[in-house]
Amino acid sequence: MRVAMLAPVAWRTPPLHYGPWELVSSLLTEGLVAAGVPVTLFATLDSVTTAELDGVCPHGYAQDPDMDGRIWEALHVAHALGRSGEFDLVHNQLDWLPLAFDRHCRAPMVTTIHGFSGAAILPAYRRSSSAFVAISAADRAPELDYIATVHHGIDLDALPLRSTAGPELVAFGRIHPDKGTAQAIAIARAAGRRLIICGIVQDEAYFAEQVQPHLDGDQVRYLGSIGPEQRAQVLGGAAVLLHPIGFDEPFGLSVVEAMACGTPVVAYRRGSMAEVVDEGVTGYLAHDVPSAVAAVTAATRLDRDRVGARARERFGVARMVQDYLRVYEQILARR
Repeated sequence: MRVAMLAPVAWRTPPLHYGPWELVSSLLTEGLVAAGVPVTLFATLDSVTTAELDGVCPHGYAQDPDMDGRIWEALHVAHALGRSGEFDLVHNQLDWLPLAFDRHCRAPMVTTIHGFSGAAILPAYRRSSSAFVAISAADRAPELDYIATVHHGIDLDALPLRSTAGPELVAFGRIHPDKGTAQAIAIARAAGRRLIICGIVQDEAYFAEQVQPHLDGDQVRYLGSIGPEQRAQVLGGAAVLLHPIGFDEPFGLSVVEAMACGTPVVAYRRGSMAEVVDEGVTGYLAHDVPSAVAAVTAATRLDRDRVGARARERFGVARMVQDYLRVYEQILARR
């Protein structure tokens, strides 16, 4: 089975700090190679992989203001589909654009749907012959048929379990109303705990108006977008991860990464959170600031070793690789 892994090109694969789709593409690619599957990773040319690397984009367009992402994504997709006849299967991790040209794909395509930017992109999905994989049951669009739901896997070796942690809370994710950064500040203040914030600033106005005025270097600290080593340290060192989302989260990588470190989660009950968080075991779900404050108190009493064990049981990358191998076999059996 020869697999073409079509990764996004906004960031390097794996990303140096931010880039969740690139991270999942990398973890799956490396897991497949370790399982003996020949994989060609189509990604930025500065990507790091044990697979064969191919591509046209020198580096991530999100880090280079001189690069137009629309142009480079189109060139990237055209290059990968031009080689598609060399493979048994093309795995699209790149959203809708490859779907618009899947008639030019000379191998079966499977698309992991990492989330929808809006209903306006659905025609590209409905008209495509690709098989679709959802990353959570909550993120399935009723208009589409899916071959499977596969929860993301994470690199457990990079996220060591911490049985004890400090008193601080952490909010980890892009600074945007969707991620509820301002809500996290309000929860931490009401709970009487310090808060550490990590993530790229995706909404400059929101950051300037609702986040930055609260940053004092003590009660509320902002560390920016941090890389893998510091990520494990920050997530594992916190008492609780706050995830008061303002949208229907398709999955939530930082949630399962925190839990793998033993850190329980308090999240708003939206999107996939009821699937990802085992209430009373790995965290609690809330719906507003007062209920989240009460949940923080309860979460600090959870057994961190049990939190980590449950996350490692459910969200290891090896499980994800096996799930996708079953998907690949189903697709190839249809030929």
